[in-house]
Order: sequence, then structure tokens, then C-alpha cells
Amino acid sequence: MSIVLSEANLPLPLFCRGKVRDTYDLGDKLLIVSTDRLSAFDVVLPNPIPDKGLVLNQLSCFWFEKTRHIVPNHLITPTDKLNSLKQYLPPNITLPDYLISRSMITLKAERVPVECVVRGYLSGSAWAEYKESGTVSGISAPKGLQESQELPEPLFTPTTKADTGHDQPLSKKELENLVGKTTPSDLEEKSLAIYQYARDYAQGRGIIIADTKFEFGFVDGKLVLIDELLTPDSSRFWDASQYSVGRSQPSFDKQPVRDWLVDSGWNKEPPAPMLPPEVVKATTNRYREAYQRLTGRTL
Repeated sequence: MSIVLSEANLPLPLFCRGKVRDTYDLGDKLLIVSTDRLSAFDVVLPNPIPDKGLVLNQLSCFWFEKTRHIVPNHLITPTDKLNSLKQYLPPNITLPDYLISRSMITLKAERVPVECVVRGYLSGSAWAEYKESGTVSGISAPKGLQESQELPEPLFTPTTKADTGHDQPLSKKELENLVGKTTPSDLEEKSLAIYQYARDYAQGRGIIIADTKFEFGFVDGKLVLIDELLTPDSSRFWDASQYSVGRSQPSFDKQPVRDWLVDSGWNKEPPAPMLPPEVVKATTNRYREAYQRLTGRTL
């Protein structure tokens, strides 16, 4: 019987607890545990989603290893094997078996306070803005584009990284004010390179990566990828066999949750309502399918 994990609750110093991940301080390293918590409309829901943490952790580890030749990252070891983990933990700490495949050991980085969003297709908030003003994150786009249409070139559209509330788009000047004059070009170059590599890889497995977001940090003065990478939480994955321009696309993420919450009449303020079992199951299935199709592995 699988374990559904809401909190890790380890006897280690808590570095931070995000909407989805519990991160523990190991000195110059971190232990990051992906839980089954799920947030929608910036609110953590009362229902955890079974296997979600497994997918987020293992898919991130897959991409970190696969893209290391393009951009360095913070991953030291995915903890899919107990022996690879024990050497980094205090001798008096034993990690429960059910946390092994949900966890990774990483370098401790100085986080860049920016969400590095790359959009390859016109969808979501980008489509809403384009309909109103003909722009995407303030960037002029060609006339006559349709919903879900592939953009002529992927766009780098960075946003703030808000601890609460919604992230806000950043102009080039605002980005420079946040991170300095030289870092923005590195963020853009590395973000576009990873997106284009992953987009081409995923297309060969029947998945379109419509958009995604990356996070970066500095380790010993070097810019590296951190946090998660190309998961259903950070990306919009579409089934290529069902893709059709001019409408919204079914996606491998928490869309069943969003749809149910909207239909429920919830006002998007905490607390969120409990999700019905069929919505939870549909969401688990989407996460698992995304993992299996992209990696060729089963959980």
C-alpha cells in the first residue's frame, strides 16, 4: 500500500517549507523532500495527491541528470538508493523507506529571486494578455495568432517569485534592478537552451512542453539550476496526439483540480474545499502518465 505524504516531519533543522516541498538544512547541503501536497490558485489544498511527490522528485532528478551537459545544477544525488543518501545524513538520523524516492540531496545555493518562464506556445495567462493587447508579458507578438498556437520563437518572460500571492511579470529593467546587469542575459540564455532541448526530447515521446519555469541560484559564484525541473507542477505538458490549435489543450497536470474548484464556486480564498475521490484519482493518473511517457520508466 502506497504512503500519502503530507509532511516529512524529520528530526532535522527545517530550512524552509514551501507549498509542496519540505527542505532540511544539512550544513552546506540540503535534503529536499517532495510531498504530496497540492496547491491551486496559490492555496494549499486539504487533499494530498497520492504519488505526486514521487513524480515531482524523480522527474526532476531525471531532467537534472539529462541536462547537466547544458547547464550545471544543484543535484548531488537522487536518493533512490538508501546507501547514496546515508553518507550525507547525521549518523543518528534514519530516513524512512517511504521517503527515499521522494528526496534528493543538493548543494545549498543563493537563490536568484526570479521565476525564469519560457513560453513556446500561446496559452494560459499569455493567451489572455495576447487577446487583450497583442503582447505576451509586454513583448509584441505577431498578429492573428490563435490559442495554443506555437510561437515563432520561444519567449523568455521572467516574473517575480512571490512567497505569497501571484508572481508578477518583470521588464528587462526591473530584472536588472533585481539581479544586476550581467545576470539577466545568463538567465535567458540558459533558460532557452534547457527549454529547447527538453521540448525536442519530449516531442519524441508524444508530449508538447507548452511552457515551463526554471529557478537558478549561485554556488561558489557559478549560476546553477535549482529547485525542480520540468515537472507537471512547473510546466504545461500537452498530449501531442490530441493537440489542436484554436482551443485549450488537455494537460498532464492538476487541471482536473482547477476545473473542479472553479465549478464548485469556491472563492479562491483559504480554506479550500475537500476534493472528491474521482478528482484526486484523475490527478494522480495524469502525473504518473507524464512521468512514464517522458522517462520510459514506471514508478
